[in-house]
Amino acid sequence: MKTNLKQIKEKVIESILMLSSAATSITVILIVFFLFIEGAGVFSKKPIEDGFLLAVAADNPVKKLEPSQIKDIFDQKIKNWKEVGGKDEAIVLFRTSDISQYYTDEELGENFEYFPAKINELIAKTPGIVAFFSDKYKAKDFKGRELDIDRIKVFEFLSGEEWFPTAQPIAQMGVKPLIYGTLWVSFGAILLALPIGLAAAIYLSEIAKKRTRSLLKPLIELLAGIPSVVYGFFGLVVIVPLIQSLFNLPVGETALAGSVVLAIMALPTIITISEDAMRNTPRAMKEASLALGASQWQTIYKVVIPYSASGITAGAILGIGRAIGETMAVLMVTGNAAVIPKSFLAPVRTIPATIAAELGEAPNGGLHYEALFALGCILFLITFGINMLVEMVTNKQSHKKH
Repeated sequence: MKTNLKQIKEKVIESILMLSSAATSITVILIVFFLFIEGAGVFSKKPIEDGFLLAVAADNPVKKLEPSQIKDIFDQKIKNWKEVGGKDEAIVLFRTSDISQYYTDEELGENFEYFPAKINELIAKTPGIVAFFSDKYKAKDFKGRELDIDRIKVFEFLSGEEWFPTAQPIAQMGVKPLIYGTLWVSFGAILLALPIGLAAAIYLSEIAKKRTRSLLKPLIELLAGIPSVVYGFFGLVVIVPLIQSLFNLPVGETALAGSVVLAIMALPTIITISEDAMRNTPRAMKEASLALGASQWQTIYKVVIPYSASGITAGAILGIGRAIGETMAVLMVTGNAAVIPKSFLAPVRTIPATIAAELGEAPNGGLHYEALFALGCILFLITFGINMLVEMVTNKQSHKKH
């Protein structure tokens, strides 16, 4: 009877564990599925706000404009239709708020009931006009012509160099500066963290006394538990002014500041994994090296590091993964300028910082909202690729040992 009861308990526990594992896996899959569904929605939309349109005179030969061209027109960098393949005539900009420059309140009506007719009239009599207004003001006998605006394309989304998702009249959806900023800061962080982390791991595993190791290792691992906002405050108060003073910059919020903060945050991961890999080096191999006349440093360089190379590589790559996905600390110290960086002393903006800063202000289901989810998809693919790289390196080294 006791045996049967024990078997039942084991079956129940086994079923609970299986259900827990299945629920976790399904939850992760659903989260990823939701992320990509929301992110893909941006490519089914046009980069113009819902309910608005861009119109030109009926005889204007320009039928289509790129988002960047429309932005330059409304920024008055392009002032003649000839510059975009049209006639040699000046471009006349019109927004809804400009109607008072052309018509009095009496002409528009007490309740703006004549608003559509007056816009229609204005477009008909102004050959060079480009008008941006709500489609509810479009007259039934509209005498202008709507500009053809393409939906957002994946290539243009990834290769565009301007990120102004709330720009009017056309949103600029170029994520290239954000991708570059993310990779730039992460690359700088790993360049700083890897030598320091490797040196610390060598010291802890091969040189430090047992008492010193037992004191330092918990302290290093404790760094991983510090909230990222604390690192951000430290960077803002200490690192940013230091960089500003050291390089005589107008502001210290730069890619370098972000790299330094992320390097500090990545160190516990790199040190812990690398040190564990080095300590797993067989004692017989180290003793054989020393018996052949090699010094301690030669043994570390020729035996310990090559044997634990996969663990060191995995630690470095996981450290990069930590850096790429970091939000608050980077948001506080990098300057948040969505421009392609040309040096580590320039402000940058990363993908996680952009999502954190803008998601709260993006209307649910809108173009900006879905564009931020698309950024999340890009970040997911980058980190997924990094994790796959860790698995490949680890498995490859494991096969070599066997």
